[in-house]
Amino acid sequence: MRKDGKWIVRDDVFIKYQGRKGGLTIGYGSPGRTGVELEFGTVMGDHLDEPVLLIKTAWGGHSLFKLFRSPSAGMPSDENLQKELEGAQTRVKRNNEKRKRNDPLPTMDDIKKPYGSSYRNMMAEVKDVFERCGELFPELKGKKLELAGFVWFQGFNDMWGYAPDEYASNMKHFINDVRKDLNAPKLLFVIGALGQNGSKPAKGGMLKVQNAQMSMNDVPEFEGYVKALRTDVLADKNAERLIVGWQKHFEEWKKVGSDRPYHYLGSAIWFTRIGRAFGEAMVELCGKK
Repeated sequence: MRKDGKWIVRDDVFIKYQGRKGGLTIGYGSPGRTGVELEFGTVMGDHLDEPVLLIKTAWGGHSLFKLFRSPSAGMPSDENLQKELEGAQTRVKRNNEKRKRNDPLPTMDDIKKPYGSSYRNMMAEVKDVFERCGELFPELKGKKLELAGFVWFQGFNDMWGYAPDEYASNMKHFINDVRKDLNAPKLLFVIGALGQNGSKPAKGGMLKVQNAQMSMNDVPEFEGYVKALRTDVLADKNAERLIVGWQKHFEEWKKVGSDRPYHYLGSAIWFTRIGRAFGEAMVELCGKK
């Protein structure tokens, strides 16, 4: 990934992520950070003769239960929506009393509106890149884009409330809806199962979400086209060791990690292992099809 003391910028793998675009290199995670896209794109670029374009749509703190909820999943039950409305109204009332404000109370329409918003934004982003590919990437002008595969790496915000029990159903709906909306009925999917537990056994909602994601391997109609894999088994054990009391050995810690466990410790090693696993899984699926 480096040459002559500098990070390589690939001329055969390109990426679009929010307001950033260009040849694949470091820095396409959070500002100044790198995620799984670097190694995933490297694997795909090395495997394929054709140029590769990654369209990354990622917004932190979004759940499959709510913001990424796809159309065919429908809305949650009336009972759950009513509980959400009552909770939201209670919070506004308390804030009004505390700050002597008179903000209007949320309505049921306000509660329903955010559901599926990230799914819709994701679809809009993918379609926009397809329509403006030559403008965004002059190197690809005149080339026809082929939708080859989809990587899904998410789950932390589905660990609470009703979300874990719905995850498997929502994931099936998501896969089918993405294929329908992008007119790709056999689109390949690689799913990275929630893995912030690292070397420790997953428990509670995390275990439920993890199992739901891995269960996609057992859906008969997805066989050969969808592959879920674990990411906790790829943990950076050195980063896990050094996160304990990191303030006392910061110089050592900052060489391996940069974040909390819910962001996989900000470990470049962990993210790179995950990206490579995603790439190898996608290559395997591509080979079958």
